Amino acid sequence: MNEAKTSGEISGRCLCGAVTMTGVPQRPHVEACHCEMCRRWGGGAFLGIQCGADVRFTGEEHIVRYASSDWAERGFCGKCGSNLFYCFTPASNYSFPAGLFDDPGAVTLHEQIFIDEKPAYYSFAEDSVKKTGAEVIEEAKAAGFSFD
Repeated sequence: MNEAKTSGEISGRCLCGAVTMTGVPQRPHVEACHCEMCRRWGGGAFLGIQCGADVRFTGEEHIVRYASSDWAERGFCGKCGSNLFYCFTPASNYSFPAGLFDDPGAVTLHEQIFIDEKPAYYSFAEDSVKKTGAEVIEEAKAAGFSFD
């Protein structure tokens, strides 16, 4: 990446370095998603940093996109298989696994969503906001998004 970073930008990469990403976190938070899809995708909770639509990639020719639902897409590196992003497609809102970033800054676990789908075999010690899947869907509907 030869472009200058703007204030607050964070950069990361996949395991092999073929794909890099840069974005500005919308909030200094990590959100944990416990839904079944996220757990199957990554083998556990998805620990994501939301960067919205204003993100940049290099190595886009290596990105494989998978439509995991009518409203979401997940990205992978076609060379090493790293999970790269979850994208809420109606808003082009990208969330990246926190572990991909070189230095995510002072982010903290703030929210756990789909808490009703979290299996009993793990838990997080941090105090955080907890929302069920129904609460998350209702918030999105209240913001004008449709899931029908």
